[in-house]
Amino acid sequence: MINANRLWERLMQLGAIGRQEAGGVTRLSFTPEERAAKDLVKGFMLEAGLAVREDEAGNLIGRKDGTNSQAPVVLVGSHIDSVPNGGDFDGPLGVLAGVEILQAMNERGVETEHPIEVIAFTDEEGTRFGYGMIGSRSLGGRLQVEELSARDKDGVSIAEAMRQSGLEPERIVSAKREPGSVKAYVELHIEQGKVLESKGLAVGVVSGIAGPIWVKFVLEGEAGHAGTTPMTLRRDPLAAASEIMLSIEREAAKTGSSVGTVGKLEAFPGGVNVIPGRVEFTLDLRDVDEAIRDQVEEKILQDANEICGRRGVTLQVENMQRVAPVICSREVQAAALAACEAEGLETMLLPSGAGHDGMQLVDLCPVGMIFARSRDGISHNPAEYTTKEDCAHSTAVLYRTVYSLAQPNHE
Repeated sequence: MINANRLWERLMQLGAIGRQEAGGVTRLSFTPEERAAKDLVKGFMLEAGLAVREDEAGNLIGRKDGTNSQAPVVLVGSHIDSVPNGGDFDGPLGVLAGVEILQAMNERGVETEHPIEVIAFTDEEGTRFGYGMIGSRSLGGRLQVEELSARDKDGVSIAEAMRQSGLEPERIVSAKREPGSVKAYVELHIEQGKVLESKGLAVGVVSGIAGPIWVKFVLEGEAGHAGTTPMTLRRDPLAAASEIMLSIEREAAKTGSSVGTVGKLEAFPGGVNVIPGRVEFTLDLRDVDEAIRDQVEEKILQDANEICGRRGVTLQVENMQRVAPVICSREVQAAALAACEAEGLETMLLPSGAGHDGMQLVDLCPVGMIFARSRDGISHNPAEYTTKEDCAHSTAVLYRTVYSLAQPNHE
């Protein structure tokens, strides 16, 4: 049905763009590396017989027409940008699998009533500007021009980077798809976890996508000499921060489904022999159940206020990002489960702890995902790996899922 060798060769070709000495891949948004990757994938889309264009957000889109030109489109895709020194499969598998299934359909003369589009979304990772899913937010109508002011480490804003790439940021709202224009969105992605591997399964069907809260904590105490300030007279914000981090670990663990991570921590002024005067750290808190997640957040903030009050430290909390969890469409889940059965693959339903572009499309259309097994659950790392066989199995499931959704019996 699909050409596994062709898919694998394209994954390896794409993985060569932005290759680092350490072995990983770096393709940040609106960079020459990303442009080269888009040009390569555009070539694959043209080889597949697709009509290719880029929209106002820089999303790369390849279209296979259906027999009913007025029917809403079925979208399939992912992203081709990466984190610094990332892997070859996070994002690219979904895009190239989408190209492969449409090329396979064209080669076999397979028609669908609904048009099908494969899309490589702009900047899913958010690494460069600290603000991700630019392409899917735009397509879902969730991004305004004013939000393009976020800047990278060199002070370049999203809007400026877009202009440097030949895009007009003031037109980004034109990338929005209208209600009723999209029938469904399906994304194939590596699991980025160990569940499928632990169960001996090549493919999984996603039940929901956890919604992240990103919070920045700023604690102000009193800097002092490490040798001359008695322990009882200290207002140490780092000691307070350490207590808050233990609260994060404790409260997230209680639910059995939440995860809380402190990924960034800075102490100022940062001297070996200086009690810090200010500490900043971030919290990434996630759960598929929004109510549970928010309850955990509330308890952590209560603890943080108590800890800081007791220690004589002031506390400021800044909400950096708040994304609602997404429950995947039952229709898409059913189509994917049936596709696994048709392929003779045992499968399971499982949640996604990582965020994905489909989260931004949930108000536009039914959203669903398929997972491919990840070796050792490693992701965002040069060691990220999904076997050629698992790429093929999951792409075959994607083929059947998308074909089913693009037929009139799924109206």
